[in-house]
Amino acid sequence: MSRTEDFSQQITNGYNSKGESILLGAAMLDGQAIPDAHVSIPLKTINRHGLIAGATGTGKTKTIQVFSEQLSAAGIPVLMMDIKGDFSGIAEPGTEQPFITERQAKINIPFLPKSFPVELLTLSSQGGVRLRATVSEFGPVLFSRILDLNDVQSGVMSIIFKYCDDQKLPLLDLKDIKKVLNYITDEGKDEIEENYGKISTATTGTILRNIIALEQQGGDLFFGELSFEIDDLMRIDENGRGYVNILRLNDIQDKPKLFSTFMLSLLAEIYQQMPEQGDSGRPELVIFIDEAHLIFNEASKALLDQIETIIKLIRSKGIGIYFITQNPMDVPASVLAQLGLKIQHALRAFTAKDRQAIKQTADNYPTSEFYKTDEMLTNLGIGEALVTALNEKGIPTPLAATMMRAPESRMDVLTTGEIDAINAKSKLVRKYSELIDRESAYELLNAKIASANEEAETKKQETAARKEAEKPSEILNSPVTKSVVKVLTSATFIRGAFGILSKLLKGK
Repeated sequence: MSRTEDFSQQITNGYNSKGESILLGAAMLDGQAIPDAHVSIPLKTINRHGLIAGATGTGKTKTIQVFSEQLSAAGIPVLMMDIKGDFSGIAEPGTEQPFITERQAKINIPFLPKSFPVELLTLSSQGGVRLRATVSEFGPVLFSRILDLNDVQSGVMSIIFKYCDDQKLPLLDLKDIKKVLNYITDEGKDEIEENYGKISTATTGTILRNIIALEQQGGDLFFGELSFEIDDLMRIDENGRGYVNILRLNDIQDKPKLFSTFMLSLLAEIYQQMPEQGDSGRPELVIFIDEAHLIFNEASKALLDQIETIIKLIRSKGIGIYFITQNPMDVPASVLAQLGLKIQHALRAFTAKDRQAIKQTADNYPTSEFYKTDEMLTNLGIGEALVTALNEKGIPTPLAATMMRAPESRMDVLTTGEIDAINAKSKLVRKYSELIDRESAYELLNAKIASANEEAETKKQETAARKEAEKPSEILNSPVTKSVVKVLTSATFIRGAFGILSKLLKGK
């Protein structure tokens, strides 16, 4: 058996799937694609998470597009974080071009231009389905971790949530939590100390400053109602294809805290709401997190622990999570260890540090008798990648340098008019477009303060009126008044007596 035949057989056996699978492309040996050595990933292991990495311009975006198309065609919904605005073209069919025809012939996969059902989501005020969540839905632990609070400050946050629960004060948006913080350090200070213990004003001040920092990154747009419902990510169209939900984040690239806040809250809510799936053979939802370093660079240790825990547990809910980044070293080792699929596009070695990173990256892949992994990482062309996954038995597949198939949808962004047309037809845009500001902690505490002030003013006026009414009696009973009355009374008596005597004398 020749070397090529041996390689082809290993790849075919390693990636052979008896059930449904995602076809990525064909394996390569010595720079040439082997047409029938197809690389495919079983749907059964898609929820084991994954990593898609590579330098800028090496083809990561198109790989994600192909992956999402295949999932949608299999009836599996996708949530895609679109930091740079690259993925909206999935909504329109692609156009066959000579370089696409040539590539598809080399890997023996036909090119069939298609469009896929797309929903455009947003965390900001740009067009699309508005995503929101309430402060109460986060809970004190998650909200504290988002704000990077220490143990003492987190304890105060727990007291705040407990107080609001006890007093039936809904925490919906950031102005609610800010109002509660101001209240417990001012008008409600005595009430809090009596029932929950003393709270330092320095601690509440720190919490308030952190909330303002989150607010400045767009948190005021994210926190509120109507809360986004997870079920709306799980939709299938009339043709049985899963919706590709594209979260447009191109206008909040400089607001990583808002992005990481949303991601953590979303993962936590999905984990809480989704039922245990068991071994069903296919995922319920696949999430692609582009520019993953934005999450990990801004995350505290507590936040990283929370992400790691969710990554470990959420797979049992049928959820697959895929991190996309330039350098795999951007992903913490504890999270990287949870990722069953790795698609590594080319890396560039411009510095000694780059070369060291490439060696570390190569060590994360299975050894291969056909490749020198560290050399392959710098020699891969555009649209080529090293792939290793888990087969249906959970065993790592052979390392395969893969010529990736071309996307069947448009490899370019939509025009403004095309985006507006998608939003105009969307039921979800209409559902979540209305901003609801119902009575919550902010309004209720303002009413409570106003009522207390009104009551205090009423008592003040009553006291003043009572004092005013008591003034005549006080005057009459005062020593000075009594002396004057005594003198006046005596004088009147004397004048009266002399008058009577005068009349008697005249009569005589």
